[in-house]
Amino acid sequence: MFVITNREVDNGKRGLKKFGKKLNPEGANELRMAEAVKQGRDWKIAILPDEISPAMKRDAGIRDSGRVFASRYVARRLLARVNPGRARQVGVSGPGRRGKNLLFFVHGFNNDMKAVLDRARSLETLYGVEVVAFSWPANGGGVSGVVSYKSDKRDAKASVGALDRTLEAMYRLLGEFNESYADEIRAVAERRFPDDPEQRDRLISKKIAEGCPFTVNAIFHSMGNYLYKQLLKSGASEGNGLLFDNVVLAAADTNNENHRDWVDQIRCRKRVYVTINEDDIALKTSRIKAGEEQKARLGHYPFGLDARQAVYVQFTGADHVGDDHAYFEGDPVRKNAKIKGFFKTALNGRAAEDQLTYHDATNTYHFE
Repeated sequence: MFVITNREVDNGKRGLKKFGKKLNPEGANELRMAEAVKQGRDWKIAILPDEISPAMKRDAGIRDSGRVFASRYVARRLLARVNPGRARQVGVSGPGRRGKNLLFFVHGFNNDMKAVLDRARSLETLYGVEVVAFSWPANGGGVSGVVSYKSDKRDAKASVGALDRTLEAMYRLLGEFNESYADEIRAVAERRFPDDPEQRDRLISKKIAEGCPFTVNAIFHSMGNYLYKQLLKSGASEGNGLLFDNVVLAAADTNNENHRDWVDQIRCRKRVYVTINEDDIALKTSRIKAGEEQKARLGHYPFGLDARQAVYVQFTGADHVGDDHAYFEGDPVRKNAKIKGFFKTALNGRAAEDQLTYHDATNTYHFE
């Protein structure tokens, strides 16, 4: 899988030690990309150069003779995994014939790189998606308790610009790919139906849908939602383009109060899901850690659920959830097929609430 990070990196070290615990010393908005491959219990890490080599260009089917940055290389390699048929048409070698949907993952508080990659791998395995992880330095600066939580919160806020740049680049690169393909299809349609605009437009729509048969979805977990919230509140944000089909705000460690103000600004083609577990031990603890200033968290508070476009899903009391904070993995999905089915559907870009029971009084969907 590919990882995008604003952590410090050291290519002279081995394995996960290539990733540091602090922000990139060249600036919090400075991004590096890496490819991570699971080998037994360990991870093999390749930090990508800012400008790719001629061999990498050939591997990605890039014919430009000038400078090409790692972001374009990653986009082409991902294309080979999510849409192998189209990738072969543009000269990118891929691992197989069957495509996948793309999932963008942003982790939460107190996650080192091993935890981030293991969770991303779990998402790939459980839900059959191709994960791109964005990792910010959520290690608490080497401290623990309240100080660690506040340190991570500062780093999350400092990482907003890096997340914004990441989403803007994803939106732009996906748009370039779609536009180049659309140009090819328009030329074909013009030749086939020069005097019939209706048939021409119908062919263009059909072929574009066939050429991009994958969805792009996102899951923000825990304090990753705080980072996303700060991005959406920023008037200068470039990263809120229409990129995602579904967005899942899982166990959100952000204020419930006034969450409508930023949740309703999320741009997506289908759904914004907000997951709630009132017994979530991590969110209960985070509220206590920061003292009286920490208000009820969106991911555990069942009141004031008033965002117009949000679909609120109540996990409290569902079998095998208990006080879990990451109920999209582990026992909740191993032992509860309905929960696994919900996340598999949502993270693959489809409507996931259809099999749940809606409670009008609380504006929530439940696992009955």
